[in-house]
Amino acid sequence: MFQDFDFQQLYSPDFKEDSVREVLILPIIHRLGYKNTQVVRSKTLQHPFLKIGSKKRPVNLVPDYLFKIEDSYAWVLDAKAPTETITSGDSLEQIFSYAIHPEVRTKFFSLCNGKEFILFRQDEKQPILYFQLQDIENYWDEIVSYLSPSSFQSGKNFTYTSVKKARAKSEVFDYSTRPLLEELPVHKRSAKRHFGVHGYFTKQVWNVVQEYIRNFSQVGDVILDPFGGSGVTAIEALMTDRKAIHIDLNPMSVFIVSSLIAPVNIDELNQAFTEVKTEYLANEPKTDLEISTALKKYPHPQNLLLPKGSDVESIEQLFSSKQLAQLGYLKHLILKQKNQNIRNSLLLMFSGLLTKANNTYHTGNTATRDGQGNASAFQYYRYRIAPKPKDVDIMTYFQLRFDKITNAKREIEPKINDRTISNSQVVQGTATDLSFIKNESVDYIYTDPPYGKKIPYLDLSIMWNGWLDLPVTEEDYAQEAIEGGEHQKSKDEYNNLIAQSIKEMYRVLKFDRWMSFVFAHKDPEFWHLIIETAEKCGLEYAGAVKQGNGQTSFKKRQNPFTVLSGQLIINFRKVRKPKYIMKAALGMNTGEIIIQTCEGIIAKNNGATLEQINDELIIKGLELGFLDLLKKEYSDLTPFLLDTFDYDDKTELFTIRKDQKFKTHVDLNLRVKYYLYSYLRRQELEKKLSSFDQIVLHIIPLLKNGITPEEQTILNVLEDIAEPVGTEHWRLKQEGQLRLFV
Repeated sequence: MFQDFDFQQLYSPDFKEDSVREVLILPIIHRLGYKNTQVVRSKTLQHPFLKIGSKKRPVNLVPDYLFKIEDSYAWVLDAKAPTETITSGDSLEQIFSYAIHPEVRTKFFSLCNGKEFILFRQDEKQPILYFQLQDIENYWDEIVSYLSPSSFQSGKNFTYTSVKKARAKSEVFDYSTRPLLEELPVHKRSAKRHFGVHGYFTKQVWNVVQEYIRNFSQVGDVILDPFGGSGVTAIEALMTDRKAIHIDLNPMSVFIVSSLIAPVNIDELNQAFTEVKTEYLANEPKTDLEISTALKKYPHPQNLLLPKGSDVESIEQLFSSKQLAQLGYLKHLILKQKNQNIRNSLLLMFSGLLTKANNTYHTGNTATRDGQGNASAFQYYRYRIAPKPKDVDIMTYFQLRFDKITNAKREIEPKINDRTISNSQVVQGTATDLSFIKNESVDYIYTDPPYGKKIPYLDLSIMWNGWLDLPVTEEDYAQEAIEGGEHQKSKDEYNNLIAQSIKEMYRVLKFDRWMSFVFAHKDPEFWHLIIETAEKCGLEYAGAVKQGNGQTSFKKRQNPFTVLSGQLIINFRKVRKPKYIMKAALGMNTGEIIIQTCEGIIAKNNGATLEQINDELIIKGLELGFLDLLKKEYSDLTPFLLDTFDYDDKTELFTIRKDQKFKTHVDLNLRVKYYLYSYLRRQELEKKLSSFDQIVLHIIPLLKNGITPEEQTILNVLEDIAEPVGTEHWRLKQEGQLRLFV
């Protein structure tokens, strides 16, 4: 590019800043591929908070070059004279102030003084690129990867597909062009291999996981879940003829998965169960003397402290003396079995039994004889003694566990057996260190990481780990990616561990392969962390999909504003030249963005749940790059929503307050439809009918903040959602006829 330029000219007093711009910077801009319409020169910006003089005159900022992609600025560049320093000092502070300006908000900022070129990411202190300009050819590929027009994405045009289309046999499978799936229906109970096998704190829906595996990978591919949990990803990978790597710090997780997939002969398992059951029933400790003797003879957890906030101090205090004696004896009989896979299968039944046979187990009014109910650790995320502990019969519930496990093993046996078990790796370890996995050896990652301080997995698993003699070390606690817990992890510690995990996932993933990151956290800071870390690693954001979980959890019912039901699945692709998400130059404050988004989703759905509003904001924040603003001002939207909108406890919907106008611009037809529906619904509840004139007189004042619609527009929308009654009045169409906001 500069082969004909003599760099000695830079030392001439006549070669100043304007020469740097015209002679050196202009060729770089042209070679990068920017058109004149994409280069904004010397744009005047007002400093967002500095004023000068007694009259508080605004301070103007004037960057030399702003580079625009569609409606957002991608990066900013300032030219300096060859005599000026660009690695520190005032010049660097000045260009940074341009990059963070509310009207600019660029991902990158750079300086060039003719001798040197330096490039920064807005959120990093150290430069990501620095070189002598005469060596530019050696760095050109890197410059292009960061700064060319094709390196940025502004919003996204997604291709979504139904399950049928994703699985069409005639489809030529191309990893690099896989479509995103639509939200999938949930079939939790239809797989015996997951439903009822063993309780766990969170479980992904098996059919959703399976469809993602089918969509983003092929038969024989390696599927990784470094936050494996209950093992849904690994098991569904094996069930679809893939190879599976399941990793989790929690030994309880590793035990559940490895025991479930361990191949056994069902007849031999049945025989072993019968032997254990027969001997147990013949010698079950029942009397005070038998219980006392059993407690001395058969080991049970002792002096293992529970987390703070538990109702009692140690594991053994969660059980009655009879429960400790009977469980200790049952475990003793299981351990006498010589076949390891059969022994572990029986221990898996025993571990599931622990969920019922303790003083935290409680049942609701709707509980049935098959053992509905739960341990408090799963339901309340703490060890809470039940007001009326249920004393379950040990062998009755052990038999139920046997039935569940054998049904699960029969279901998986055609795919997970002695011939295929070598396709699985179940490892206790940390997602921050995947060193046993080779670089670029994984074909797809589907993972559901911990959500901040929502669930301290190791703390809450102590009862099961204690009974199963599964040790948890201080190093395990140090590596657990949570916030809070017994070890009082800080938010920064959690962030660092999640970031390190994403870096490791990037390392082991093959190029042009996908990672689906499941997340259900309210705080935008965590979403921002995921996106920024993934992007820095080289993962390209490909889109987020809303996914329901099929039911409202107890925690959600108990805490409607602090617990989200459902989740977002964020999809990334590992590519050699990832496109960066630009930060939108929004021209409004964060509060206006949020109100506009909330009003839009409320208008579209005629009222919106906390989850719908949260999902809409997160996805818009991801697409338009304003998560950084959300995380600063709105870690919890609930107070804002309750203060701004009406909330119905029964429907769990937020709505525009009665007779209140929309505060922001929402599509006219949507606003008309929303107000019509709201008004007619209230009239219906009050058993009233309204004439067209009454309807118009009601909604026109509410639309005065925007374009006032013609009566014909109102009539057109009214005919879509309502039906005439007689010659003058209207009512909402009956259920089945009404198709709102489609």
